[in-house]
Amino acid sequence: MIVDFAIFPIGEGESLSSFVADAFKIIEESGLPYEHHSMGTNLEGDWDEVMSVIKACRDRMLEQSNRVSIAIKIDDRQGAKDRIRRKVASAKAKMNEPISPLK
Repeated sequence: MIVDFAIFPIGEGESLSSFVADAFKIIEESGLPYEHHSMGTNLEGDWDEVMSVIKACRDRMLEQSNRVSIAIKIDDRQGAKDRIRRKVASAKAKMNEPISPLK
């Protein structure tokens, strides 16, 4: 499954990069495939692996702040692997194809 999630503390000011940096460390140390983007992180693994990483990020953030916001979007497809890279590669490969008519 691929999870797109964003986590941040509430009530800690405008600049939250130090909190996010701690989450990045946890994500990197997990060994799961990931991609950071400006609004969150894509993370790939099975349910327990991914949720464990999100929980670890949450727990760390709650050590530094009383309130945390987490947004999670899940694409769960059985049997599929390495989708975090293959989905983008598939779309890019089709960029030179003619645009399909709208239905």
